[in-house]
Amino acid sequence: MSALDRNRAAAPARFRLDRENGKLMGVCSGIANYLGIDPLWPRVAFVVAALAGFGTPVIAYLAIGVIAD
Repeated sequence: MSALDRNRAAAPARFRLDRENGKLMGVCSGIANYLGIDPLWPRVAFVVAALAGFGTPVIAYLAIGVIAD
């Protein structure tokens, strides 16, 4: 079994917020759990997108935080 298969097997079946390990609303931590990666990477991606996206990623983050779970 490859490392990618192990990550997919360990990933949850559906997306859920991870409020216990999250910094704000648990969105980036939930994305990391769903993808089976370190939470640092979705957080870095969000910060870069927020700086380059003129606020649109912030609205998307808030929408995910309110709608999910």
